[in-house]
Amino acid sequence: MKYFFNLLISCFLLLLISCSQNNQFSKSVSVYNFDDLFKSIDLSGNKTYLINFWATWCAPCVKEIPHFEYVNQKYSSDSLKVILASFDYPSQIDSKLIPFLNKNEIKSDVVLINDLNIRDWMSVVSESWDGAIPATLIINKRSQKFYPQVFDRVKLENELSFFLE
Repeated sequence: MKYFFNLLISCFLLLLISCSQNNQFSKSVSVYNFDDLFKSIDLSGNKTYLINFWATWCAPCVKEIPHFEYVNQKYSSDSLKVILASFDYPSQIDSKLIPFLNKNEIKSDVVLINDLNIRDWMSVVSESWDGAIPATLIINKRSQKFYPQVFDRVKLENELSFFLE
């Protein structure tokens, strides 16, 4: 009887482990060129878009990602859409980008910018952008502002508050 009970407990534990592994966080990434990214933004409504340009190989970018995740979860999806626009290498989506997103349970929308003509569209984001990351664009139908800087949580929320009023 004790053997049967131990076998039953072992089977139950294996089942729990199997279920927990099947429910692991899994993130997908869309690959966009610059035009695709901006076609996905609808400025006709009341939504504000917070677009952060970043990469997993950029230490300051990685440091500020939790602040974008925080505002993504804090504000209503009706009023704010956070887009993390990655400049990671397309060949490293599966080996670096997706593992990073899964490990950090990133819930914001993530797109990989696969557009070699960065010099052609940088000025559309901002005349002052030299291509350095991290960089952030906050935009809605009333206003847009570009930030070529690293954000902390307080500064990000303060800047965002002007757009969400």
